[in-house]
Amino acid sequence: MIVGGGPAGSAAAITLARAGHEVVLVDKARFPRDKFCGDGLTTGALRRLEALGLDPATIPSWATVSDMVLRTPSGRQVTFTLPRGAGVYAAVARRAELDGQLLSMARAAGAHVLEGHALTAARQDADTVTLDVAGLGEVHAPFVVAADGMWSPTRKLLGAAIPEYRGDWHAFRQYFRDVSPEASRELFVSFEPDFLPGYFWSFPIAGGGANVGFGIRRDHSFRVGAMKSLWTELLARPHIRAFLGPDATPEQPHRAWPIPARVDQVSHSLGRALFVGDAAAATDPLTGEGIGQALATGTWAAEAILAGGGDRPGAVRERYERTVRDELVADHHMAELLSRAMSHRKGVRIAVRLAGSTAWTRRNFARWLFEDYPRALIATPRRWHPGMFTGPGAYRDEPHPTTDDLEEIPWRASS
Repeated sequence: MIVGGGPAGSAAAITLARAGHEVVLVDKARFPRDKFCGDGLTTGALRRLEALGLDPATIPSWATVSDMVLRTPSGRQVTFTLPRGAGVYAAVARRAELDGQLLSMARAAGAHVLEGHALTAARQDADTVTLDVAGLGEVHAPFVVAADGMWSPTRKLLGAAIPEYRGDWHAFRQYFRDVSPEASRELFVSFEPDFLPGYFWSFPIAGGGANVGFGIRRDHSFRVGAMKSLWTELLARPHIRAFLGPDATPEQPHRAWPIPARVDQVSHSLGRALFVGDAAAATDPLTGEGIGQALATGTWAAEAILAGGGDRPGAVRERYERTVRDELVADHHMAELLSRAMSHRKGVRIAVRLAGSTAWTRRNFARWLFEDYPRALIATPRRWHPGMFTGPGAYRDEPHPTTDDLEEIPWRASS
C-alpha cells in the first residue's frame, strides 16, 4: 500500500509493480494537480527518471538547461556551464505534468491507482497495516509506504508525527510567461542580501515561460508571514526586473509552501511503515531540492520491501534505514555546513569567487550543485568508484535540445 502519488510514491509503485507485487496507491487529490515547487530537476533526479523509463517527450513543459547564472549580494554575476554532448545534467518541468506522467507509468506497470481518496485512519500490528481510506473502507497490507508529504497523515495517524514542525525552509513561487530571452534559457539564482542563505530563482520552462520564486530559512529573522509583501518588492528590484524582461506577465496566482529538510533527525520507519520523500524530510538543506531525494527514497523503500519479504519487517526497516543513512545523511550534513557559510555576504562572495575562478571550477561546481555526484562524496570513501566525478548525464543516447533550441521544436514550443 502506498499513500501519496507524487514522485516518491510513484517511484515506489513502479518499482514494486514491475517486480510482480500487487500495489495499491491512494491519493486524496485528483491528477493532474499543481504541486508547489521550483520544478528544477538535478542530474541525480534525471538519472532516476531515466532509470524508471520516463520519456521527456511526454512532458510538454520540459526544458533542458545548460547554463546557470549566479548573482552575489554585491551584484557580481558568474555563469556556470554544464557539460555539453554528454547527456542532460539539468532540466525544468512543471510538476503537474511530471507527477501526472509518473502516476500514469505506475498504472502502466500494474499498480492500482485510486485518486480522490484520503487516508482517514491507520493502525498496525505485528503482521499487517490496516488503513481506512475514504470511499474504500479498510485496506489491509503487509507494508505501507508513506509518500504523503511533510505533514504526512500516515505518520500522524501512526503516532510518529513531529510536534509543531513547520518545515526548515519556506518557498514562494509564481509562473510567468513572455519572459526575456535570457530568462527563457538560463537558470538564474540571485542571493539577495536581506534573506541569506535564501535566494531568488528563475527557472525556464518551454514556451517562453519561467518558474519564478524565492526561498528563506524559517530560522531567519525575516518573517514567513511577510513573504507576500516581499514578493512585490522583489519583482520590482532593477536586476530582477531586467532579467525577467519588460513583457514578463504572471500566469497564475503565487503560491507558498514549507520545505522539510531534516532527514538526519526524523524517523524513517515505524513497524511496517516506511516514510519517503517529504514525509522523511529528505530535502537538500542547501538548495531546497527534493525531487531527486523523493525518487531515491521511494525506490529504496520498494527495494527494501522486495529484499526483506512480507514476513520480515525488521529486515525491511533495517535495510531502508541503513540506505537512507548511508546515502543521504553525510550529504545533508555537508549541505548544512555550506548553507551556514552562505548565511553571510562574505560567505557567498568567497564561495562564488572560488567556484567561478576558472573554467574547470565553474564546470565542476555546476555539476556538484546539480547533484551529479553526492554532496559529501569526497568525504565518504565507501562511495568512491572510477569516474565518480566525470559521469555522463541522463538521456545521453537521446537527442534532447537545450533551451536554446526550444523554439524550433513544435511539441515543446506549443506548451
